[in-house]
Amino acid sequence: MSNSNKLTKIYSANLLAEDLKFGIVISRWHDLVNSKLLEGAIDCIVRHGGNEKNIEIAYVPGSFEIPLIAKKLAESGKYNAIICIGTVIRGQTLHFDLIAQEAVKGISHISLQTGVPIALGILTTDNLDQAFERAGSKQGNKGAEAALSAIEMANLLKSL
Repeated sequence: MSNSNKLTKIYSANLLAEDLKFGIVISRWHDLVNSKLLEGAIDCIVRHGGNEKNIEIAYVPGSFEIPLIAKKLAESGKYNAIICIGTVIRGQTLHFDLIAQEAVKGISHISLQTGVPIALGILTTDNLDQAFERAGSKQGNKGAEAALSAIEMANLLKSL
C-alpha cells in the first residue's frame, strides 16, 4: 500500500547563523593545529551570516578538559550551540585512546543531558601531518565542518 496520500512532516534546518550565539571550547595542546581549526570555525560562522560578537571562546589545557567547560557553557543558557576543538595524536601508549574516548563520550553525554547541540571538532590522528591535513590542508578544515554542524543543529532545534 502506498503512502502517497499521507503528508509527512519533515524537519530540516537552514544554514544561517545570523541570530545564533556560539561557545567554542578549544584546547591549548597542539595549538598550531587547533588555531587553524578555530580560524575555520569562526570563518564558517561569519560566512553563514553570523557575527563574531556572538562567539565566545574558552581555552582549556587539553582535550580531556573540554567536556567540563562545554558543560558549563551549555548549562549557562547563553548559547545556541557549542563547538569543541582539539587535537589528540596517537603516541606509543594507550594515552591517545583514553583521552580521545573520554573527550568524545563526555561531549556526547553533555549534549544529550543539556539539549544544547555540541559539535565535535576534535581531531584524532596518527601523526601531526594528518592533523595539519584536517586543519585546512588536503582534508579540508574540520573546525569549519564542526561549525557548520553547530549552525544546522541549532536551527533544527529552533524549528522543532
